[in-house]
Amino acid sequence: MRFDTWIMLFVLFGSPIASIAADEPPAPSSDDIISKMMLRSVQRQALLGQYSGMRLYILENERMHKRAQMLVRIKFEPTGAKQFEIVSEEGWEAANKHVLRKMLSSEEETSTPEQQNKTQLNFENHYFSIAGIEDIAGRSAYILDVLPKRRDKYLIRGRIWVDAEDFALVQAEGQPAKNPSFWTRSIRFTQFYSKHGQFWFAARTQSVTDALIFGKTNVTISYFGYDAKSDAIDNPAPEPGIEKERVSAGP
Repeated sequence: MRFDTWIMLFVLFGSPIASIAADEPPAPSSDDIISKMMLRSVQRQALLGQYSGMRLYILENERMHKRAQMLVRIKFEPTGAKQFEIVSEEGWEAANKHVLRKMLSSEEETSTPEQQNKTQLNFENHYFSIAGIEDIAGRSAYILDVLPKRRDKYLIRGRIWVDAEDFALVQAEGQPAKNPSFWTRSIRFTQFYSKHGQFWFAARTQSVTDALIFGKTNVTISYFGYDAKSDAIDNPAPEPGIEKERVSAGP
């Protein structure tokens, strides 16, 4: 296992700047960042306990001129396990049944305590290396490249952004380490997170699947309506357009 240490490169224009740069604390290694991210995640989960939220799934396929939509209520257990309840679904029936419902079933299965360690972003499943630092929404985030340690459809090959203060996942993008099906050419995804109170929650996921028969299919997942007993959470408002979609999706 190899982990590269991130090195900050400064362009020095004079001795005052050089003096300040020399006093800067050393940047953390990828090992440190991931270790702190895993620890903080466990601590936040213990503080948060059980909570719930809503998701709106929208699937669109231009070649077939088809669209499917599903509104889902999700319950998070203190162990990290998830339970899904479909509130409403409409549009392309085959996609709702064979794509979106299977996505829910797969996520529920892999969220069980027995399966979590096999799919998480941790040292057992992935290699990590520092790629830089970037400002996201006014906060510094470490950028890490991620490589899977085995060919598994639940592991990723890509890049993650980790908040430099909270050591929480801010953004992730990439592709599965293994295509889930022979009929799938490629899958690319991007997931965004936002902070509410002391906690970070998924805000939006965008993915594009290129399949042999159906061509490109876009799936967008919007996350909203988080509700918890903890006073440390700010209930995030739905993203623009969510309320309109909810009206069309049903109660």
